[in-house]
Amino acid sequence: MSDRFFLLVLTGALLTGCAATGPDSPSARPVLYPNATFDRVGDAKARAEADACMARAQSAGLTPGEENNEMARRAGRGAAVAGVAAAVGSLVAGRGGDSAIRAGAVGAAAGGSAGAVSGALHEKASSTYRRFVQRCLSDKGFELIGWN
Repeated sequence: MSDRFFLLVLTGALLTGCAATGPDSPSARPVLYPNATFDRVGDAKARAEADACMARAQSAGLTPGEENNEMARRAGRGAAVAGVAAAVGSLVAGRGGDSAIRAGAVGAAAGGSAGAVSGALHEKASSTYRRFVQRCLSDKGFELIGWN
């Protein structure tokens, strides 16, 4: 049972990590157009300037993602619903006592993982943070064309 539990939690963590990437995720980075400023300073310096603008936005109190705790809320809801359902299902099937507790724990782990993945899929990037970074890069002569 402990191996299954560990595998379940690990799978949920990996899926959450995969779900939290892409151009619409808070982990996306600015994509710069190769204009005259970009060509003059080069790719490495342009990336460093983008990093500096992102750090400046964060020091101004902005965060890359909308801070609505969607992932935690969905993980908790999924754990509660699946845990209770699994425990009740075990009791209805005639397996009481420790079997019901184990089924509830496994169900809670599965539901929590599924809820966390669902929350990560609904996590949104902060438009204010992105506008701040875009303005900062623009002030430095760069053209931001998107996020990736």
